[in-house]
Amino acid sequence: MPRIQSAKKRLRQSIAAAERNRAQRSKLRNAVKKVRAATTPAEAKEAYAAAAQLLDRAGRKNLIHRNTASRMKSRLAKAAAAAKK
Repeated sequence: MPRIQSAKKRLRQSIAAAERNRAQRSKLRNAVKKVRAATTPAEAKEAYAAAAQLLDRAGRKNLIHRNTASRMKSRLAKAAAAAKK
């Protein structure tokens, strides 16, 4: 355990950030799964919009790399389009 005050604070901050990141990552993964599981075109379009928004935010907040977010959006768009067929 840290003994120095600044180290104690940093530990509290890192625990809080890890908890936030875990929640955001879980929400993102669930949104991606929902797009891939969509069966109707309307459902796929709605799920993709929600997932794209979460991916953009995750990229901005450095939860995932911006290019990874972009690549995932591209692949999800393709999957959502395939749900229409």
